[in-house]
Amino acid sequence: MGKRKLTQQQRTRIDRRQASRVREAAASSPADIAGEGLGPERSGLVICHYGQQLEIESTEQGSEGQVFRCYQRTNLPPLATGDRVVWQADSDNTGVIIALQERSSLMARPNQQANLRPVAANVTVVAITLAPLPQAFANLIDRYLVMIRSLGLRAILILNKTDLLDPVRDAALEAMLANYSRIHYPILRVSSHTGEGIDALRETLRPETVVFVGQSGVGKSSLINALRGGEEGQSSADVGELSTARDKGTHTTTAARLYHMPNSGDLIDSPGIREFGLWHMDANTLFDGFVEFAPYKGMCRFRDCKHQQEPGCALKEALAKGEISEERLASYFFLLSTLES
Repeated sequence: MGKRKLTQQQRTRIDRRQASRVREAAASSPADIAGEGLGPERSGLVICHYGQQLEIESTEQGSEGQVFRCYQRTNLPPLATGDRVVWQADSDNTGVIIALQERSSLMARPNQQANLRPVAANVTVVAITLAPLPQAFANLIDRYLVMIRSLGLRAILILNKTDLLDPVRDAALEAMLANYSRIHYPILRVSSHTGEGIDALRETLRPETVVFVGQSGVGKSSLINALRGGEEGQSSADVGELSTARDKGTHTTTAARLYHMPNSGDLIDSPGIREFGLWHMDANTLFDGFVEFAPYKGMCRFRDCKHQQEPGCALKEALAKGEISEERLASYFFLLSTLES
């Protein structure tokens, strides 16, 4: 049976009820019992999503840090790892999520029907993770950067597995990274295997909520384990191996999961994403996603300039002066073609 469609009036009423529950949960005492067979309303954090069930970490005093499996009420929107929620426990240590607290951000990716699927919520930094293998592609990095800029989040690039760098084989990788360095994207070089750069990266990420994105096989899970210090008793992110047949990673992370760093900061390990569609965006948002294009917006002679062969094109003039890179402009045109198709 399909999901029941709500009218705007019903949606407004539900939103008001959720906001009221959030306020009541903040003021309630452990003695308050609400709902048939359910305990008091508590605050919690979604740390993983398993189909119909979600893992909730209690943030309520007295049960802080305890993890429960919960279902969500059907009138709630799709939830994501990192969401802050109000929930109620039942007698067998499971529970029901009854309200979603306001998000500061929501990172989502569209499916082939252009419907957005939540990936992570309340994120402040997106760490685009690369490695010598599998081969890094500028088009994929630029997809991430456009998405990150549209959400108003901060982006950093992490080159993992520096112990595997080969000066000859990876010359193109170094040239590509230089393009991002010139437009002031931070690039951190680390090795989760040798420990190189891990302490500096850990300090950079405190006290942020960071989601790691990138192709499978770049070592996101190994990096998260290294950042967490491998403390005894901690759960670890699953680590996979590189497929030698295609130099592509194997998918070991099947659902986004949140981990805590020692002292402060949260890390979200996301499933490997080989493609990140932008077809839900318009051309103007795409243009704004290329940070170095900003000084030239609206400066072309013609308002409908396509930045191809038109005279007086500000982007073409900037390219001729070396103010923007040919590779980044080519990437923009490629991504634009995916929107138009």
